[in-house]
Amino acid sequence: MIQSFVDGVLNYQFLQYALITSILVGLASGVIGSFIILRGMSLMGDAISHAVLPGVAISYMFGFSYILGATAFGVLTAALIGFVTQKSRLKNDTAIGIVFSSFFALGIILISFAQSATDLYHILFGNVLAVRESDLYLTAIVSAVVLLFIFIFYKELKITSFDPMMAKAYGLNTTFIHYALMFFLTLVAVVSLQTVGTILVIAMLITPAATAYLLTNRLSTMIALSASFGVLSAIVGVFFSYSYNLPSGATIVLASAVFFALAFLFSPTKGILFQRKEQTNEEI
Repeated sequence: MIQSFVDGVLNYQFLQYALITSILVGLASGVIGSFIILRGMSLMGDAISHAVLPGVAISYMFGFSYILGATAFGVLTAALIGFVTQKSRLKNDTAIGIVFSSFFALGIILISFAQSATDLYHILFGNVLAVRESDLYLTAIVSAVVLLFIFIFYKELKITSFDPMMAKAYGLNTTFIHYALMFFLTLVAVVSLQTVGTILVIAMLITPAATAYLLTNRLSTMIALSASFGVLSAIVGVFFSYSYNLPSGATIVLASAVFFALAFLFSPTKGILFQRKEQTNEEI
């Protein structure tokens, strides 16, 4: 089975595109997901990944690149959530729920006019085996830009993630850093549509980072581990998708969930089994 997959990668261009694109998505998602986890912004990631759907639909309807429409709606979502939170008594999670569900519903309606049910299924759940060369190049560019942003603003992202008040005291523009992170989060969510689909994007943003969080207390190590788990999940997911003719997005996400479950159980510092062992030793 593994040999068949290797032969397929060597011989079939579509599988090469699928594997490389998935690896790039796993890498970018793992890196930026680490900061989403630390900032407690999982719901925001979920909101943006769902709210880009109207942008995708409008792009299809008017014949321009889906990344433009999706990115515009992702940024609009982040701005609108911030506006509603600041201008009302509603808490952030409530504003997120209202905005993202409204945009997602609008996207489904627009997609029904623009595409067939089959295309809607691929947009929602992904179809990495149908990735084109242009999609691969786009994913590579976005991944490179995201990694460059994290590298340049690493210190600023680190301090604003752990202590926003101290960051303000140092004179950092926390609002700019927040919305810059939201912008690049949107880009990752957009290029992930072909791989895992809009519904499952949040899993790739959160699960590898959550797995890494259980294994280390150092941010740099967490980012490296999160990126590694994202890449491994992509490889394993594409392997099972190709070998058993399964939906690619679902297999990638399930592979990521398996890695999380292993860390949840066996992490030497935060795993359940380790904690139980410590409790037993204390009782003795």
